[in-house]
Amino acid sequence: MTEYRARAVISTEALCRNLDHVREHAGVDAMAVVKADAYGHGVEHLAPMLREHGVRWLGVALPSEAMALRRAGDTGNILAWLSAPGEPAISECVAAHVDLSVSSLRELTEIATAAQLHRVTANIHIKIDTGLSRNGVLPSELDALLDSVTPLIAARYVHVRGVWSHLASADHTDTAIAVRSVQDQIAVFDAALATCAAHGITPDIRHLANTAGALWHPASRYDLVRVGIGMYGLSPNFRRATSQDLGLVPAMHVQARLASIKTIPQEAGVSYSHTWTAERPTRVGLVPVGYADGVPRNLSNQVEFAIAGHRVAQIGTIAMDQCVVNLESAVDATVGHVVDLYGSGSSGELTADQWAEHMNTVGYEIVTRMGGRIPREYT
Repeated sequence: MTEYRARAVISTEALCRNLDHVREHAGVDAMAVVKADAYGHGVEHLAPMLREHGVRWLGVALPSEAMALRRAGDTGNILAWLSAPGEPAISECVAAHVDLSVSSLRELTEIATAAQLHRVTANIHIKIDTGLSRNGVLPSELDALLDSVTPLIAARYVHVRGVWSHLASADHTDTAIAVRSVQDQIAVFDAALATCAAHGITPDIRHLANTAGALWHPASRYDLVRVGIGMYGLSPNFRRATSQDLGLVPAMHVQARLASIKTIPQEAGVSYSHTWTAERPTRVGLVPVGYADGVPRNLSNQVEFAIAGHRVAQIGTIAMDQCVVNLESAVDATVGHVVDLYGSGSSGELTADQWAEHMNTVGYEIVTRMGGRIPREYT
């Protein structure tokens, strides 16, 4: 019998196949987005594997994430795009030749100061706010920012490697809304590129598309697409199209093992506040995972797991370290039996997107919140 409490088995074959599928569909190069510990899949293992697979660009949110990759030995192209004022990792990234995003004069100044200190040329990607209203320089403020960029280029403190933005509604369930939104953002992006050109700035790379753009909006692909959720085998919006519809296979398969089995009497309540009560004597099993492991408490009484291909209902309130399942549909289950929580569905289990549907959220949240107490194994 395999000895583990719980584990997340990551299929590197599925992950690479997903990336290749999106990249081939887009027809341009792809940046593999590995922020948030590779969406919970384990960046330490996956980053070198992706490099071996031929990935030229890795994308992360935080400069600290980029530096962790550098310290692990990665020497390839990395883009980090979200920083706080005065963050020491900004200077470290400049010294380590990590590309950094610029959305404001503050970021530009910090990067240029670090470049002067380390006597290097920093590669920057100017981010345009094309309509998401998060990070990115507003088009009305782009001229002023570029007036500060051009002398830094002349001084060789910075090089504009990229100009980029991020799509807001490319995955909208209403395809007309999605198309109109992307078209509007493309228009703003193209105008920003023209403004850059008027300042004598021609980026090496233009990138706008995320997974949804890469799959559904050809005009958004430019020179590079950033593939995050699609690489991990989940849909950008499962309400519009499932992973299976898109030819993607979820790479993460989360399993636990039954810790105990008992038959509880009629009218017995299960777990905190007795949110589930037995209508008859019922055989139940204890699964030793809970919300500290990434099984959300607000999935209580709403989700099913699988045992030997049989769906079993989770019952009662999900606790920090454990939850309970109804074993009436898995009569052969014994202590130690594998419980499939979520994965590709190949063992009868739900997918992370199906969990997300029960929570009115997205599959991204399910996989990224899988806790550190659950070890990752790779196939």
